[in-house]
Amino acid sequence: MSWRTALGGLLLVAALLSGWSLLRHRDKPAAEVVDDGTKDYVLHDFQIVALDDQGKESTTLQAPLLERSRSDETMSIATPLFLLPDNEGNHWELRSEKGWVSAKGDQLKLSGNVSGDSPKVASVPPTTFRTDHLDVFPKENRAKTDALVTMTRPGMTQSGVGFELDSKSKTYQFLSQSKGRYTPQR
Repeated sequence: MSWRTALGGLLLVAALLSGWSLLRHRDKPAAEVVDDGTKDYVLHDFQIVALDDQGKESTTLQAPLLERSRSDETMSIATPLFLLPDNEGNHWELRSEKGWVSAKGDQLKLSGNVSGDSPKVASVPPTTFRTDHLDVFPKENRAKTDALVTMTRPGMTQSGVGFELDSKSKTYQFLSQSKGRYTPQR
């Protein structure tokens, strides 16, 4: 027997076994991928830069985890860091333990040890604020909370319950139980 005849016989046997296997399994449904329907996508260790209508940076988001809900198109974010540029391109930092973004991106809820810090440049006095939760409305340039807020600047500490900020006009107000302490700088 030649090697060509042996090879031909092996190929014939392989073809018959393959055909038999296909016929045997043709009526069985394919294994289904289980989709629990909760998430459209998940991002790990990412950075997103959002641009305004003029193509300039409006916000940068960095976080270890973002999950987008399939059912309502909202996003949950673990330990987000938002970098918000001022008119000179210096970044304010806004952090929290958790973040939530509405489906249209017009509302952001930060919760758990919310902190805001001014840019670390000589032209901006070091300013910080701390609170438990904060609602941000980026398209309206405003933020608010009904929680206790403490704000510090060199020589000044302010606190109050309830807080509203208008970043466009650069104004803020404490809504109740407002206290301030001014210590002159020497």
